[in-house]
Amino acid sequence: MRNYEILYIVKPTLDEDAIKALIERLNQILSDNGAEVTDVDEKGRRRLAYEINDFREGYYVVLKLQATPDAINEFDRRVKLSDDVIRTLVVRDDD
Repeated sequence: MRNYEILYIVKPTLDEDAIKALIERLNQILSDNGAEVTDVDEKGRRRLAYEINDFREGYYVVLKLQATPDAINEFDRRVKLSDDVIRTLVVRDDD
């Protein structure tokens, strides 16, 4: 298993309960595929550097985890199907 860092930005139009439920659902996708989430850092609502899909701000979430490439691929596939996430970035952390 490798170390990864995932950043995703959630639509700012969602309320706090919907954001918490989305974060739990995305973490569950990773856990179901054998990944171990070591840290969830919710950065909160921030202004975007440029407009994405007519949104000027978003809710930032950073995950640190250990996972297999298959788990990351499944996460990426499922996130692309979600309309609530406007941008994702997955980085492999090579120590």
